[in-house]
Amino acid sequence: MKKLIGAIAAIAVVLVGGLAILQKVNFNRLGADQYYTQIIDQGKMLEDKDDRGVKYVSYEYKLPAFDKDGRQKILTFTAQKQLRENAYLTLFVKDEKGVTSYQEVKKGDIPKKASEKLGK
Repeated sequence: MKKLIGAIAAIAVVLVGGLAILQKVNFNRLGADQYYTQIIDQGKMLEDKDDRGVKYVSYEYKLPAFDKDGRQKILTFTAQKQLRENAYLTLFVKDEKGVTSYQEVKKGDIPKKASEKLGK
């Protein structure tokens, strides 16, 4: 009986821990290359409708971005809101999907070679 209760408790701990990890992990960032960019314009406003006919607005950005070694790539991505002009972003990029996620960062958090290229 004690072994059964112990086994059930162990399974419960694993399940709760697994659920906690799933809530914290952003799978769009796993295995993605990181590029760094700066918002230099207001983006292109896109209007569309969802399946129910409800209108929504998103903003498309096409910007030069640099990896940690300073190699440039022109990347296109969309945001659900207009991003703050001059903000620095880390873009998470997967070969087959393009930009899968982004996060605003401070300029000091950007690797030196990429930061030097963004300053030009």
